[in-house]
Amino acid sequence: MRDSAANIIYIGKAKDLRTRVGHYFMKGAGKRDSKIPNMAGLIRQIDYIASASEREALVLERELIAQYKPFFNVLWKDSKSYPYVKITSEEYPRIFFTRKKTNDGGLYFGPYPKVETIMNLLRYLWRINFINLRRCRWDFSEAKPLSAKKINSCLYFHTAQCAAPCAGNISPAEYRTLVTRITDFFRGDFAKLLKGFRAGMAASSKAMNYEKAGNFRDFIAAIEHMAERVQIREFKKDLVAKETLKTGAVTALMKDLGLPKPPAHIEAFDTSSAHGAHAVAASVCFINSQKNAAHYRHYKIHFKNVPGGSDDFAMIKEVVKRRLSHFIKSGETLPDLLLIDGGKGQLASALSAMRELRLKVPVIALAKRLEEIYIPFKVHPVRLDHAHPGLLLLEAIRNEVHRFAVTYHKKLRDKDALNYEE
Repeated sequence: MRDSAANIIYIGKAKDLRTRVGHYFMKGAGKRDSKIPNMAGLIRQIDYIASASEREALVLERELIAQYKPFFNVLWKDSKSYPYVKITSEEYPRIFFTRKKTNDGGLYFGPYPKVETIMNLLRYLWRINFINLRRCRWDFSEAKPLSAKKINSCLYFHTAQCAAPCAGNISPAEYRTLVTRITDFFRGDFAKLLKGFRAGMAASSKAMNYEKAGNFRDFIAAIEHMAERVQIREFKKDLVAKETLKTGAVTALMKDLGLPKPPAHIEAFDTSSAHGAHAVAASVCFINSQKNAAHYRHYKIHFKNVPGGSDDFAMIKEVVKRRLSHFIKSGETLPDLLLIDGGKGQLASALSAMRELRLKVPVIALAKRLEEIYIPFKVHPVRLDHAHPGLLLLEAIRNEVHRFAVTYHKKLRDKDALNYEE
């Protein structure tokens, strides 16, 4: 969240951005926390970065807060730490939760934002002896054994809840095997446990032991949470700028073109022909301001629909109709915005295609000469500043679909010329 000078004043994370952001501006928000109205009154822009998982989001959040030190994060002490599971570097290692990660030679796994689910899973693993490491804090080793008095006073030793390396009940090599098994588990070797938990949940549910089935369900959720991928790399300021520029572009387009939502998914259309010969069209797809080449399409124009094959308006209508028909048949989510290379006529043709399909999709046309944006039912085109991030994005998409259409046209033309020479 930024203020009017574009300074970052708060960094947060959420699975549902709309709901999370909305809470700051709801009536009565100040009753929950008196600081919220102070921050909400300063917010002028909100940027976002998509993450692959909740764990990646929390790691990224902490990196950004440490880097930018936003005023309200510091004020609210929102940069709280999340716990790790630690396996110590002692001769007979222990395992426990910690919120401090240090260079002490120990192994750290996490961090885990859903602490309770992980704790419940660990308790279960202790109970079934999957985790059977010592729980005491005594400092001992082969060279420095623990006294018999301390061993006999240990509750875990008497209740057999510990492998008891202090008493010689397990060899150093066997104890290291236990540590390796647990280390492999926390590194992602979950398949065997998951299989057992799912079978246990099904059996408990069938026996109508729903409490036990619920426990297995929670264990499965905990393992899946631990298995979430974190793809954080070295974080640099220019990466923040690039990522937020992408979101800024679509947000600016929504605001300045009156779109119902940020156009994260944009499909663009263009045509190419030479006096009716080799008439083709193309569509390209951009998602989150990035090329989605898997959804690029090119089309040969059907002459029965386009007399002479040189009517640009009719060609646009045909290609838009064919592309949108694909969305209808496949059940895929419709694009947030259609971008037509052209002016009023081409825009009207795209609207005609949608009327015939009985679809409503936001659509605009971008004319090359003055980079004017034509919007349905607006008399005059919209002109954005040449440095407008949304216009720069539209220009990049328009240029890409033009390149794709012309390349296909040249390919067909060259192929035809080669066949003629033969």
